This record gives sequence, C-alpha cells and structure tokens, in this order.
Amino acid sequence: MESNERENIKQEKIFSRDFAFIWLANFFVFLGFQMTLPTIPIFVNDLGGSDQLIGIIVGIFTFSALLFRPYAGHALETKGRGVVYLFGLALFVLSVGSFGLIASMTFLIIMRIVQGIGWGFSTTASGTIATDLIPPKRRGEGMGYYGLSGNLALAFGPALGLTLADVLTFKQLFLICAGLGLIALIIALNIKYKKVDESPHKTQLARFDVIEKTAINPSILLFFITLTFGGITSFLPLYAAEKSIEGIQLYFISFALFLMLSRIFAGRIYDRKGDLYVIPPGTILIFTAMLLLAWLPNMMTMIVAGALYGLGFGTVQPALQAWAVDKAPNNRKGMANATFFSFFDLGVGVGAILFGQLAFLFNYGIIYVVSACSVLVALMFYTFLIVTGRRKVRKVNL
Repeated sequence: MESNERENIKQEKIFSRDFAFIWLANFFVFLGFQMTLPTIPIFVNDLGGSDQLIGIIVGIFTFSALLFRPYAGHALETKGRGVVYLFGLALFVLSVGSFGLIASMTFLIIMRIVQGIGWGFSTTASGTIATDLIPPKRRGEGMGYYGLSGNLALAFGPALGLTLADVLTFKQLFLICAGLGLIALIIALNIKYKKVDESPHKTQLARFDVIEKTAINPSILLFFITLTFGGITSFLPLYAAEKSIEGIQLYFISFALFLMLSRIFAGRIYDRKGDLYVIPPGTILIFTAMLLLAWLPNMMTMIVAGALYGLGFGTVQPALQAWAVDKAPNNRKGMANATFFSFFDLGVGVGAILFGQLAFLFNYGIIYVVSACSVLVALMFYTFLIVTGRRKVRKVNL
C-alpha cells in the first residue's frame, strides 16, 4: 500500500530533469525576445519610421507567427516535438542576429516574418513539451510554474534591452539577443522528447487539420485580452516619453514581478476551484490597469498599472491555457496549444496595427481606452459561456 502511494506521488511530481531543461530553454529564448520588444520600436523610429510603420512591423511578426502556428501544431503530432522546437529556435537565432545588419525597412520586415515563423514554431512546441511533462491533475499549477520562466525573462528583458540600447549599438544588442536564443537551442538538444508514436490514442491527422475545436472558447477570451499587449509593447515607451515620464523600465519590472507572484497561487486555485475563481478577478485587474494607463499622470501610476496588469494577466493566462488543453484528446494537445497561441498572436498583431492607426489619427491615450473596452468584451464573453452552460462552473466545498 505504501509502495503504491509513493508511486502515485512520484507520478504526480511536476519537477524533473526534462522539465528543468524546457524551463531553462524557455527562459533564455524569452529573455532574448523580451529584450527586443521595447527596442524594436525605438530602432524603427531611429530608422525614420512612423507610428503606423512601427505598428506594421510589430504586427507582421505576430501575424507570421499566427499563420504558421497551426502547421507547427500539426508537425508536433506528425514529425515530433524535438524537430519542431529545434527548427523554431534556429530560425529565431538567425533572424534576430540579422537585425543588426539591417539598414532598410524592407529587409527588416522580411526578417521579422522569419522571426515570427521561428517564434510560432518554438513557443508552440515548448508549451506542448511542458504539457507532456506535467501530470494532468496538476496541469494548472504546472503551467503556472512553467510560465515563470517567461515571466522571469520579462522581469529583466525589457529593462535590460532598454538599458543596453543606451550604451551599445543596435547591432551589438541584437547579437546578444541572438546569443541568448543560441543558449536555448543548446539546452534544448539535451531534452528527451515524447515520440510521435507514443500516444495511445494516436490517429492520422488530415493535412489541413490545423485547429482544435475544444480550445476555441478560451482562445477567443485570450484574443480580447492580448489585444492590450499591442498597445503596451509597441507604444508605451513612446507614450511615456511624450508625457515626460521617466523610468519606463520600472513599468516592465513591476509588471513582471507581479506576474511571477500570481503564478505561485493562481494555478493552484484553478486546479482546486476552477476558472471562475481566477478569470473574472484577473480580467477586472487588467481592465483597471488599462484605465490607469489611459490616465497616466505620473510614474507611480505607471508602476501601479504594471503591477495590476501583471497580477491580472498572470492569473488569467495559465488558466486559459490549461482550459485549452484539458479537453483536447492526447494526440491533439499540440494542436490545442497551437490554437491557443494563434489567438494570442492574433490579439497582439491586431492590437499593434490597430493602435498604430489610432495613435496616428488621435493620440497614445486612446490606445488604452480601446484596450479597456476589449477586456470588457472578454469578461462579457466569459459570462455568456457560463450563463449558457458552455462552460460549467466547478462546484467546490468552501
């Protein structure tokens, strides 16, 4: 009896050698990526680009990732996890390393497309690999811990990128970012990946079967929430500068620290009580953060907005991802992750392009008013799912 209990506990463990490797690989590639987020708009601005062009260059990256994520999900189930992940990481290293050599907008757009393809393949694969390694009964908690790797990178990446941009050339900065991706690639070579034929429910996938239906509802919710990302990553540094507010790095640090804090408890609440206890509260926090950014009178308001946004997004995103993969068949977990992240990319891309147009026509403040409205739409859609019974509320003993 005791032996069986020990075996059950062992099977329920989240942390393992391969989980540590995927965590570290994800951290380094996200660190390189996060360093480029606030610096690419500055780079484009230095090259003479307008707000509209900044939105297009940010958006073209996310749309290329969006277009190729479904095929990444398909390849994960037919070619294997390792092939897809290593391919994506290699494209990321190649594209980011080339940024420092760019002198024209045309070449920058081309390489941003390549970067988007690499990002779509690598992040879809890494999320699926993590899902493979986490016990199903602890998936919410495990995805929260896995998400800490990206959150920790977010805590340092944007601030580090902005700091290095002040003291280094853009060529040196982007080579450092590519080097971090290369470290991730080396770590990824040491992971033992699940083989294509290991699933007991393996079936032949149709060539154009690229969407997992069970993941659509949480993915739609994610779309309306990540729409806010386009306004923050693309225009917040420029918005703060326009308002003569210094310390934009502190926003990203505040955001990331509270994002990490939420990961510690939000996943456990989801596993034990259900998404009703995490999604509405987290969405309300994001909504409040958007209103504060639309107002933005001083640095302290910006820091508080970052904390609320981090706490809210860190609460909502793991719950939505766990929801997206929970109901998918074992042989379609990769497809579910691909669907989920495709809507993530769609939200960021639409947000970047839409907000670039709004900033050009009106001002930066309108971006965050529209973002707040988008978050309200997400909350209303979730309420609709609950009321109509399309998402059942888990009953718990309080």
